[in-house]
Amino acid sequence: MSPVSRRNFLVAGVAAGAGLVVGFYLPHRSESGVPAGTFEPNAYVRVDPDGKIVVALARSEMGQGVKTALPMILAEELEVDLDQISIEQIGSSTLFGDQTTGGSASIRTLWDPMRRAGAAAREMLITAAAAQWGVARTACHAEKGAVIHDESKRKLSYGELAARAAQLPVPTDPPLKAAKDYRLVGKRVPRVDVREKVEGKAIFGIDFSLPNMKYALLERCPVPGGKVASFNDEDARQVPGVTHVVKISDTAVAVAADSVWAAMQGRKALKVTWDEGPNKDYSSETLQKAMKDAASKKAGPIFTYGDIKKATGRKIEAVYELPILAHAPMEPGNSTAHFHDGICEIWSPTQVPQAVRDDSAKALGIMPEKVVVHVTLLGGGFGRRLESDYGVEAALVSKLVPGPVKVLWTREDDMRFSTYRPPSHHVMTAWLDGQGWPVGFQHRFISPSMNFQKFGVDPSGVDSELKDEALFLYGVPHVNVEWVYVECPIPFGWMRSVYAQNAAFPVESFLDEIAVATGKDPLKLRLHLLEQSRSISPYVSDKLKGVLQLAAEKAGWDKLLPPGHHRGMAAHICFNSYMAEVVEISMDGDTPKVHRVVAAIDCGQVVNPSILEQQVQGGVVFALANAMKAKLTVEEGRIVEGNFDGFELLRMGDAPAVEVYAVESTDPPTGAGEPSVPPLAPALCNAIYAATKKRIRTLPVLNS
Repeated sequence: MSPVSRRNFLVAGVAAGAGLVVGFYLPHRSESGVPAGTFEPNAYVRVDPDGKIVVALARSEMGQGVKTALPMILAEELEVDLDQISIEQIGSSTLFGDQTTGGSASIRTLWDPMRRAGAAAREMLITAAAAQWGVARTACHAEKGAVIHDESKRKLSYGELAARAAQLPVPTDPPLKAAKDYRLVGKRVPRVDVREKVEGKAIFGIDFSLPNMKYALLERCPVPGGKVASFNDEDARQVPGVTHVVKISDTAVAVAADSVWAAMQGRKALKVTWDEGPNKDYSSETLQKAMKDAASKKAGPIFTYGDIKKATGRKIEAVYELPILAHAPMEPGNSTAHFHDGICEIWSPTQVPQAVRDDSAKALGIMPEKVVVHVTLLGGGFGRRLESDYGVEAALVSKLVPGPVKVLWTREDDMRFSTYRPPSHHVMTAWLDGQGWPVGFQHRFISPSMNFQKFGVDPSGVDSELKDEALFLYGVPHVNVEWVYVECPIPFGWMRSVYAQNAAFPVESFLDEIAVATGKDPLKLRLHLLEQSRSISPYVSDKLKGVLQLAAEKAGWDKLLPPGHHRGMAAHICFNSYMAEVVEISMDGDTPKVHRVVAAIDCGQVVNPSILEQQVQGGVVFALANAMKAKLTVEEGRIVEGNFDGFELLRMGDAPAVEVYAVESTDPPTGAGEPSVPPLAPALCNAIYAATKKRIRTLPVLNS
């Protein structure tokens, strides 16, 4: 059996989940214990007799706006206003298929299930009202949480109809509204979670507490593959407030206390001797050499077209490199757990509650149904919270303490004991004809793999996610994109846009090199190649052309810039969305000042334009910080940087104006949380070249 990547897991899970959600309906109250008079036609919506409408949210809210956007989709078809809805955050469950919040998948995969859930409930409520009045159901319509008889104007609220509607058969294919009839979808509806966050009432994982709860910090082996040789807890136990010191695994010892401060001081006093294992001498230099050496090794195919051996003409080459990166969400890792009576309850800021449940159950030696995971708000995720480690740690500590325990990670823990974006090394080659157009394009992508680390090497020799995220998008007669896997002991995990950010930087930068080498405008070069790409790309070349033209138009690509200002552009496709960006800069000595980023996206039907803008703006800032300053280094098997003094984020004064433009579309929604990340770094570096004639081929910019 071949390994399962995150992408395949999400697609398979969503396919199963979508069928489950559309076809699955909760049993009658005699079987399920639903209170009498409650209308619960499917897993996503419930109408109580008092008129309360509850929408189940089976995705995690980490700032991306699903707590608003998903209920908007359901409310649109249910014919209620958003303020008529209460939201119930769902923890680990068997009712909703795969609950992973990742891959920019929440809206694009739940668009149909949420619409159908709302439409089915609406149709049943209309039928119930018509039966109660003894009129034709075609003479009734739903509006703002009630059914109205068109002729007599009689009205029954959904709450009044709940009991009768609950007895009706559920339509399997309810009629869905046309885009022209939308009242909510496509509108700038305020986010439902703003007030609770502004007032400090929102509960993130780090805020959650239980009575008589202990606080725990873990001392972890600093070298991957190492383990605890021995430990002395005598001094740690003398710290006032420390109650327990327990070894929870071969790689970690926990110090639990009555306060966070006591746990921190107890951990400082703990003496651990480590068996650092085979990776104690591993370094960044070791990894960089391994990637360079692998550049000449046999590669696996990502994408081929034509025959690269037939490519002739003027040859240009370049090598690009990207470093290891940390996710660095503002909220460090944490979870609270209470193991009692053979059951473990966990409160966790997780992107995958089912993974926290299953992995904790395995670690505890109990069945998954004995683990209950409650999902809190997440203070940022960016892919880091696709891992379950912090939830499992809390479960183990709670069992050993025993009692409710909150496990907290410090910023240094989060930086040095995380999973990371893998580094990459790229060898780029192009062959140009007499007019300067590329006739051959080769990209050798060399990197470690998070999927191979987690699931084993795929028989194809290629990480399956690369097939989409590193696909070449332009029309060249002979194309060869290939990948070489490099083993590395540093633990890697999915970061916002995954391999797309690694792939876009060298490709879109190298296209700019081709344009400069042949005296062509970078926009015209791309548009010309996209005209040739209709037969070779599985994507829609017109959509990529559309966002390039939109970004160029809004940025004034053909207009003069103020003196000292320069710009660059780049584009990419990931998670089925098309993205182009133009970056405008000036130079302060050797340091670029980014003034403006113009971003154009084609992501199908936009559910909430304000949330889309926030997502694109956040992605641009995230990517700009990574491109400018961010880099992790490894010495003696350890991550060196431990805080934001060494792993710098973007300062507020360095944040540019970000303009967001969406192509109008009624196509089903596609991803929005990640596509703005990949084009930023190459557009920035192309602008730097325009300003300085210095080509940046190694990130970050300020350490290149």
